[in-house]
Amino acid sequence: MPPVRLQVKLLEMSANSLSLLYVAYRQCYSGRWAGDMWEAEGDEEQQVAFLKKMMPSGHDSPLEHVKFTFAVEGVSRALTHQLVRYRVASYSQQSQRYVDMKHFGYIIPPSIAGDVAMRTEFERCMEEIQASYQDLLARFAEKGVTGERAHEDARFVLPQAGETKIVVTMNCRELLHFFSQRCCQRAQWEIRALANRMLELCREKLPPVFENGGAKCERLGYCPEGRFSCGRFPLKEKVIQEKRHKK
Repeated sequence: MPPVRLQVKLLEMSANSLSLLYVAYRQCYSGRWAGDMWEAEGDEEQQVAFLKKMMPSGHDSPLEHVKFTFAVEGVSRALTHQLVRYRVASYSQQSQRYVDMKHFGYIIPPSIAGDVAMRTEFERCMEEIQASYQDLLARFAEKGVTGERAHEDARFVLPQAGETKIVVTMNCRELLHFFSQRCCQRAQWEIRALANRMLELCREKLPPVFENGGAKCERLGYCPEGRFSCGRFPLKEKVIQEKRHKK
């Protein structure tokens, strides 16, 4: 198969998410019961204003009540190895044991795709791996081994560049954490592209929560990465020094 491209689709999000977050936050500061507040939750404008007030406060636990579920394809196994490190989430990934990968798609890094010689070598390697995988399956078949029993061992030759599909569910708090790390310029290019696309979809659906989401520096106003900084924002130490100077 030829190289494939990233696609992200929002499958579902918590119903009445704005009202749910509003009531969850209000419960923390009210003597009233959330069940009663839900019946008289206020209008949308009031809810948005309240959430915008709460977001900078650092009180994040109510955000866990609302979740988003995404369908993702056109990403590499190298990406999903990074993605599944976010443990406050649910994942359902295409299995290389049950799915025949005879004609697997693959992702080419831009640094390789833009160089004719490197791209030619990369594509040659992918073709050889596909041929080896098919040869292994053929040899297994000669021994009477087919299906998942053959796939589970033949898959050991498949590359990290191989395309995979995955369903991802995260709550708002974990999504903001994910975006803070993976929208950063220092994040690996492929997962950064995924994070940016997911953030776009979240902003469209729930602006009061995600309008300021993204790399840590954009929210903090400084870079916490120290000597690893990309230079977009001043370092934390410099910001502190400038504030002290003004005093």
